[in-house]
Amino acid sequence: MKNNRKVVSMKLEHINITVPDAKAHAAVLVTLFDWHVRWQGMALDDGFTVHVGTDDGYLALYSPPWELTGIERRYHQRAGMNHIGVVVDDIEATEARVKAAGFTTHSHADYEPGRRFYFDGPDDVEYEVVSYA
Repeated sequence: MKNNRKVVSMKLEHINITVPDAKAHAAVLVTLFDWHVRWQGMALDDGFTVHVGTDDGYLALYSPPWELTGIERRYHQRAGMNHIGVVVDDIEATEARVKAAGFTTHSHADYEPGRRFYFDGPDDVEYEVVSYA
């Protein structure tokens, strides 16, 4: 059976996650990935949001005015966020910056179509770093 659906171009613009301190989390990502703060300001329920990333896509980091509860086990809750994947040109240089910032890298893999590693970043958010270069 042939699929006659029209192919639509799509790109992910942003992901919005809740963190205890959006400014501090964003500062780490700026250092690790050479990103920039696109916007920051007051947000929902008197919280604060920082949009950090590139001109093409970003993470919206939201901090509410109340204390946050603990993180659930990844891959074990419905609609839970497991990790955020970031594509880089130079995986070795990025891994060096990640380690210099005090994070431990793990789960290295080298398979088609790219090389990758993971690390638990600020606020226990797991990042997958991949290079297709």
